[in-house]
Amino acid sequence: MARSWYAYNGVGDPVTLSSYNFAFSKPACITGGRLCAIYATGTGVNPTVISANLRGYIADVQLTLTARPDGSSLVKKYAYGKA
Repeated sequence: MARSWYAYNGVGDPVTLSSYNFAFSKPACITGGRLCAIYATGTGVNPTVISANLRGYIADVQLTLTARPDGSSLVKKYAYGKA
């Protein structure tokens, strides 16, 4: 399935589909403790699914203040934070 960037609305539960809005471009935010955006399955207004892995990445962003998954710059990041 196709994936797209979705911006977190900042008020809803970060693992609820309706808490995200489709983004036309990759986010400028990368690191910080507040969730900024996710790269999730879907192409519509909201993501179609937030997988267990992505839920873990969302939690890790909030704890570590770093885009996830962690690793080299070659590893695709699926959850971004902002200051």
